[in-house]
Amino acid sequence: MTNDLLFDFTVDKAAKTVYITREFDANQALVWDAFTKAELLDKWVAPKPLVAKTKYQDFKVGGKRFYAMIMPDGQERWAMQEYTSISPITNFKMYNAFADKDENLELPGSEWDHSFSEKDGRTIVHISIYNESLERLERILDGFTQGMKMSLVNLESLLADLSNK
Repeated sequence: MTNDLLFDFTVDKAAKTVYITREFDANQALVWDAFTKAELLDKWVAPKPLVAKTKYQDFKVGGKRFYAMIMPDGQERWAMQEYTSISPITNFKMYNAFADKDENLELPGSEWDHSFSEKDGRTIVHISIYNESLERLERILDGFTQGMKMSLVNLESLLADLSNK
């Protein structure tokens, strides 16, 4: 793994928003695929020892991804993502909410905005996550922060493996 890659994780409670900027030593198309294809998402998005399992995904505006984070003891924590905007290879937005196994949403949720750019073979991903509720943000923040940082390290490893194939 490359230690000189940009990584910034900022929480603005007043704005109810988390800002993440992360650089990857991989081309933009590959990083885009890692964020938008279920078979790749399931390989990195769950912080170990959790495992991600996508039940279904339809990556288009109005489409959804329904997936679970599975604990080592078999417990499942489901979430639904609905894609609200897609500009191929450069940006996508989605609404995310926890759900039960029957797809009943646990509101409020959060709005995610992902932007991708490439320079000199490296890709920078900017993510802003607006939470509809400060209470929700504060309730999940510690676990989310740790989990997201671990997931992005998983992604760096996956991208290195895929780039070397």
